[in-house]
Amino acid sequence: MESWMLDWTILAAAAFLAGVVDAVVGGGGMVQLPALFTTLPEASPAALFGTNKLASAVGTSGAAWRYARNISMPWHIAVPTILVSFVASVAGAYAITLLPADPLRKALPFLLFALLLYTLRNKDMGTVHTPRASRREEVLVATAGSAVIGFYDGFFGAGTGAFYKILFVRGLGYDFLRAAAPAKITNVASNIGAVVLFGSKGVILWGLGLWMVVFNFAGGQLGSRIAIRRGSHFIRKVFIAVVAVLIAKTFYDAYLR
Repeated sequence: MESWMLDWTILAAAAFLAGVVDAVVGGGGMVQLPALFTTLPEASPAALFGTNKLASAVGTSGAAWRYARNISMPWHIAVPTILVSFVASVAGAYAITLLPADPLRKALPFLLFALLLYTLRNKDMGTVHTPRASRREEVLVATAGSAVIGFYDGFFGAGTGAFYKILFVRGLGYDFLRAAAPAKITNVASNIGAVVLFGSKGVILWGLGLWMVVFNFAGGQLGSRIAIRRGSHFIRKVFIAVVAVLIAKTFYDAYLR
């Protein structure tokens, strides 16, 4: 098999697995982005970030569509978070062309570790649907959180789906399954924001990105189907496992690589 065919096969498998992981709990970028950097070491980081975002945007859109068909979408929250996360992601993607990402890279494993400890200590978090805020308060919390996470998605992006999920679970009292629909559609918006910025800079590898789109989309469909069938207790377990892997991966990238 020729070298480029092997590379594209590896990236197809990575995109499919990333789609599954991202649809269930978020964090598919930890699979897809390292695969891009490993198989295409001579490509510019901006091109790899842009290509990753293109594949993720379409795959996440498919998962969001499936969740929205099966789970009631809180549109009073989703609409403003879509708008805010899109704008914030464009700003984050622009910032990465100007600012070093290293300080965030070094802080990320410790932020994720704190999130993991909090989730483990609160054993019912995400398993019971207990919204506790008024509609206005829900919008304020969700948009403020989406602004921060959206900027992060454009700037760096590892584990963004998990951060959106915890925003709706911890911030608004949703269970993991009901948080999936608004979290996914908000993640779509921030992915698209990053794609718009990277595309305007002409750095996306469009041929490869569209190839990966197909497999990421297929993985997203499988992952969302599994999550809907298995429910919040299953998603919580996967969430804990994914965050633990993210801690190890981000610590290795920041301090050992």
